[in-house]
Amino acid sequence: MTRIVVILPSSTYRAGEFVKASGELGVELIVASEGDPPIEMGDRYLQIDCSDVDAAAARIVALGDSAPIDGIVAADDMGVVVAAVAGQKLGLPSNDPDAARATRDKAVMRRRLESGEVPQPRWATVDPSDDAATVAESIGFPLVIKPLALSAGQGVIRVERPEDLTDSAERSRAIIRSTGQVDETLLLESYMEGSEVAVEGLVANGHLLALAIFDKPVESVGNGFEETILITPSRHEASVQTEIVRVAAQAVRSLGLSQGPVHIELMVSGDKVRIIEVAGRSIGGLCSRSLSFGLMDTSLESLILRNAIGRDKPELRRSPEASGVLMLPIPRGGTLAGFEGLDEVRGQEAITGVEITARPGDVVAPPPEGGRYIGFVFAEAKTPEAVEMALKRAMSTIEVIIE
Repeated sequence: MTRIVVILPSSTYRAGEFVKASGELGVELIVASEGDPPIEMGDRYLQIDCSDVDAAAARIVALGDSAPIDGIVAADDMGVVVAAVAGQKLGLPSNDPDAARATRDKAVMRRRLESGEVPQPRWATVDPSDDAATVAESIGFPLVIKPLALSAGQGVIRVERPEDLTDSAERSRAIIRSTGQVDETLLLESYMEGSEVAVEGLVANGHLLALAIFDKPVESVGNGFEETILITPSRHEASVQTEIVRVAAQAVRSLGLSQGPVHIELMVSGDKVRIIEVAGRSIGGLCSRSLSFGLMDTSLESLILRNAIGRDKPELRRSPEASGVLMLPIPRGGTLAGFEGLDEVRGQEAITGVEITARPGDVVAPPPEGGRYIGFVFAEAKTPEAVEMALKRAMSTIEVIIE
């Protein structure tokens, strides 16, 4: 039987999605993760430490010595480099490890995009010993501070004025230290005005297949960047969507990505499209549930597994209904006490599901300190406008209670 290794974080919400997809495809799934298995897998679970790339890859390779492995997938950022190193050693279609590392280091990513003449913001790096104010003069204000290796908006701070730069940089570095990271180098980027979009895609033999373009109709409030609503299909004009996909594909080539899922964030300003970031994994959290493909409602996880073993289905396109997801915003840091309004939202028009992924007693925080989702609301309708209306109504109905 065909065997695929999926590298998942132990705190993931998606293990069940991949298990279901593997059963539908008739392939054996091996879950590699840190700590306890995210779901019961028996002897099909492999414990690894993604922070030790070589050791983690060696464990996967050793597994392949006992029985052939036909594909390997990283479901989140932590496993991207491990999957590339193990895949290369096993001779499987996979990204070059250096290309995978470029998606995990924002400075390396920016340099590669610059070499490939990919449109992006002005940028520079700042070490703890550097004079941040001097470096910032070349970027201008407002600007955005980013840690090199964190994701989900952690440590990402918008800075409006020069007098706020020092405190914001220290705040970002404190967040880096809280995660156990040791590199406190920061990326400074010019703040880009416009409307943000995300491309969900698969790469095979270096070619990008764009599966969906998500609009992000709600702008972040404050100096953090919290994701809230994603809606597809995009409402941008066809010519702009063509440019979005072109720039995304140019970024994939410039980074040297050749295989697997990608999630690419871009900024659209008029007819100009620039890259925000490129991730060598699929969309985070449970957001993949907002997508289905073909007549049989094929899941994104199924397409990812097909891609890993060369069973690509390029004729599959996103289902015709408009769809979207709301990632419940966290009003402030503290202890989660519960939610109000969930049952009311479940009965609202166009809402197809509500999934809560945090429990009362969990300590939560919005970005830039926080980096996790507490719940998701899904919607489908005939038009993107109707989906947006439903999700905004849900966002105003649900109250997140923080102690």
